[in-house]
Amino acid sequence: MWGAFNPRRSLALLASLRPAVRWSGLGVIAAGALIAAFALPKSQPKARPAALDELVLAADNALGAAMRTGDRTAARRLLTLQFTFVDADGKIHPRREFLGDLKNIAARPATDIKVRNFGSLAMMTGKHTSAQGADVFFLDIWVRQKGAWRALLMQDVPIRAGEDAAAALRPIQVADMGAHACDNPCNTIPYRVRSAAEQDVARTYQTITKAIAARDAGAWAKYVADEFVAYASSRAPLARSSRIAAIEDRNDDGAVRVGEVKNMRLAVYGEGAVMVATEANGPQPAYRAARVFVKRDGRWLMAATAQTDLKSQ
Repeated sequence: MWGAFNPRRSLALLASLRPAVRWSGLGVIAAGALIAAFALPKSQPKARPAALDELVLAADNALGAAMRTGDRTAARRLLTLQFTFVDADGKIHPRREFLGDLKNIAARPATDIKVRNFGSLAMMTGKHTSAQGADVFFLDIWVRQKGAWRALLMQDVPIRAGEDAAAALRPIQVADMGAHACDNPCNTIPYRVRSAAEQDVARTYQTITKAIAARDAGAWAKYVADEFVAYASSRAPLARSSRIAAIEDRNDDGAVRVGEVKNMRLAVYGEGAVMVATEANGPQPAYRAARVFVKRDGRWLMAATAQTDLKSQ
């Protein structure tokens, strides 16, 4: 369908991409890179991580171009059937709704872009200005299906104006942990696992929540990757070290967020996994939480979380 695959020509196209600009107008270059992303033969040797990152960026740029022009056909090819978009206002857009309103959702060019590739799953993070003019952090999750990179999730997290780095050390205020003893999610979750891999990821998540509830930073750190970053509505991102400091801060009346899971979806893609859940904590707004996990040395580790307060229904 796409014609013969020419590795040298495709790599030349990919080399011309500029990773620092996310929704940049690449025109023919993005189209050529997208062809390369879809045309990789099954017999091709395993690509180097840097090359895989370029393919994710090419697909991301192609999706951005399709959004700006309202090209539903092109955008549809770049989305998984399970795709959802969570905007900065906390509205969840399922795939069909997203495709029907592309131009009104398209964000401005992004900065501080980072791509981390876990084989068949990749996460992209950075900052951009939403279509509504809000400054946001974003977490986009891409998965490799039948030789092509497709978006599984796009989630925006609003940035509070004037936020400073010191705020990252302040724990998020939540209801008293003892009120529900963290039964959900520490002991039970409203999700039926479908495989041994999903079971392992679910157990890792529950171990992490138990450590948070017990304020055991050492136990928490064993299951969290070094590159971990946590995003939450209207606060600075928390790096792994700052998260540990928040867990250990026993002199504060608050605690890091542990919400009760209302619903959950979980999927494993080789050495990567993504968990998406709607959660709530007492009277506070419900929020959508997206978590990325990576398997290293036989153990699942949490690599990132993004929590966006949902719009009241």
